[in-house]
Amino acid sequence: MFCKGIALGGLTTLAICLLVFFVIPVMRLRDINKNAQEAQQQAAQTEDSGLLTPSVESKIERLADAIDQLYYEDVDEEDLVQGLYKGLLEGVGDSYTAYYTPEEYKELMISATSSLSGIGIVMQQNPDTMQVTVNYVYEGSPAEKAGILAGDLIVQAGDAVATSMELSEFATQIRGDEGTTVHLKLYRYGKGYLELDVERAIIDVPTLKGEMLDDGIGYIMIAEFGNKTAEEFADTVSELKAQGMTSMIVDLRNNPGGIVDSVTAMLDQILPEGVTVWTEDKYGNKKEYTSDAACLDYPMVVLINGNSASSSEIFAGAIRDYKYGTLIGTKTFGKGIVQSIRRLADGSAIKLTTSRYFTPSGQNIHGEGIEPDIKLEYKYLDPDATEYDMMNDNQILKAIEVLKKEK
Repeated sequence: MFCKGIALGGLTTLAICLLVFFVIPVMRLRDINKNAQEAQQQAAQTEDSGLLTPSVESKIERLADAIDQLYYEDVDEEDLVQGLYKGLLEGVGDSYTAYYTPEEYKELMISATSSLSGIGIVMQQNPDTMQVTVNYVYEGSPAEKAGILAGDLIVQAGDAVATSMELSEFATQIRGDEGTTVHLKLYRYGKGYLELDVERAIIDVPTLKGEMLDDGIGYIMIAEFGNKTAEEFADTVSELKAQGMTSMIVDLRNNPGGIVDSVTAMLDQILPEGVTVWTEDKYGNKKEYTSDAACLDYPMVVLINGNSASSSEIFAGAIRDYKYGTLIGTKTFGKGIVQSIRRLADGSAIKLTTSRYFTPSGQNIHGEGIEPDIKLEYKYLDPDATEYDMMNDNQILKAIEVLKKEK
């Protein structure tokens, strides 16, 4: 899965201990120093056995002892243990790597299903700033009815601050039982801060939508690449074919990515025989995803922007390298690494960045992104409109112009 993450438990514990050690009684300090000396002597006599050397284990015990004796409230030992696990994964220094408790893992898996109890939005988190942006609002959803717009920053959900946690964890603060309400604090450029109460509902989450435009042009907007997206894409293409589609616009703007098997299954439907993307781990092991000879022979435009990431970039990169369409918009996000989630025996899980991916031509776009063939900043042509109309979207109009010339 392509996806992101953080955990501060270990660092927080360490910071607290550094502060409180100064108030430990002298006799207690002597005991700690004695224990430390003994641990160091023992470690010196022991061969390196990985992370949990005797000195590390001794220090963990001393830190836990200090919390037990000096922290102003009782602390659940299980919370400290989970904090150790989270801190270990956070120590990798990769914002896409994370540890999930059993409860967090269950919530993470909910996001892969087609029906959720939530408010009906697709979110993306910046790995550097941790800011959470609304990329897409589902039509008819509670979010749309409450006035949430694509591009809004979600600052807070209830008491949970977006920048203080990994996106999957923050999403659990927004989801909840049908009929309950979540209080959101948003920031909208040009408007400032907004606060809204949004009632949760069961959301049927199609990941794409399609419609016919004039002149035989089919339009397919893909919000994200989920478990059912390839199937939805095939069904939508069939419906548009029946309506006379002769060319196609695929809109990947603000699509944060998703499941690699989903996007490669779609590319298999579109492209001729060959490699659509390949991955490589640190040992040099490669895995290729391929397309068979069956393909869609339609002139195509793919719309991209700075929020088109991960699987969206796999799609755009393959279309570009096969010269199978024209990319219009602005440079993509630049996430060219792959995450894998592994469930552990106790129900917890880890998400690790396990490999890099490469477009068919061999480009790794991590940190670089994909440049469009036609660079065009987004502009809505009717600033006074109260509802979105595709015919006022300058990038869609440019796509239509390009496709008409190709006929």
